[in-house]
Amino acid sequence: MGILNVTPDSFSDGGVHFGDPDAAAASARGMIEAGAAIIDLGGESTRPGADGVPLDEELRRVVPVLERLGGVPVSIDTAKAEVARRAVALGAEMVNDVTALRGDPELAGVVADSGAYLCLMHMLGEPRTMQRNPVYGDVASEVTAFLEERLRAAVDAGVPEARICLDPGIGFGKTVDHNVELLRNLDVVARLGRPILVGVSRKSSLGRLLGDPGATRGTLAASLGAAVSAFDHGAAIFRVHDVLAHVEALTIAAAVEG
Repeated sequence: MGILNVTPDSFSDGGVHFGDPDAAAASARGMIEAGAAIIDLGGESTRPGADGVPLDEELRRVVPVLERLGGVPVSIDTAKAEVARRAVALGAEMVNDVTALRGDPELAGVVADSGAYLCLMHMLGEPRTMQRNPVYGDVASEVTAFLEERLRAAVDAGVPEARICLDPGIGFGKTVDHNVELLRNLDVVARLGRPILVGVSRKSSLGRLLGDPGATRGTLAASLGAAVSAFDHGAAIFRVHDVLAHVEALTIAAAVEG
């Protein structure tokens, strides 16, 4: 899953495609050529401390890009029902919701009615506050319990279980140690029986694990190491910035594991 942010403030690539839908669409097509299976388009940053974006502004950012992406598999990274509704009408195949259907009471119905795929992510709190002293007893068990409850809620709202994947939310209300513990225990989440999506690409935890306590992002090499480890522990979908490098690394990992 190639990351395409059309925001001014995303943690790694904010501003790169902001205000230029032609460049954003060209980047998306380049990621598909590099081996991405789907492009995750987002118009609202969910980095730690990020402020929310009004509906009309989020639509203004993503709709022109969607209009230029005919034929490209797209996931819309949004928690707003109306953004998801417009995106699916323009061809989006998946809704990637960091709130796991808690942010907008109408979103579940939009997904169910459209037949789109759905990704449910774990987040402790919300972006403005999620990194303020997050505490868990057993992070893998607690994240799994949350995702199990949200999976049940989505199915009860009419979304077929077979169209749902789960994201443990690396970096969303978690310390470096929590993130490492989650990656080490992805098999616990995988026992829920749904594909596991991992978004660890360039996350600050990687830089901090390499010895920089003030790191705001991780390197490509660190991202690849984390992705291969996540693959070894059961991850099936990888949300990444550097598509070609991840395709090559994961292709080798899959070949070695048979």
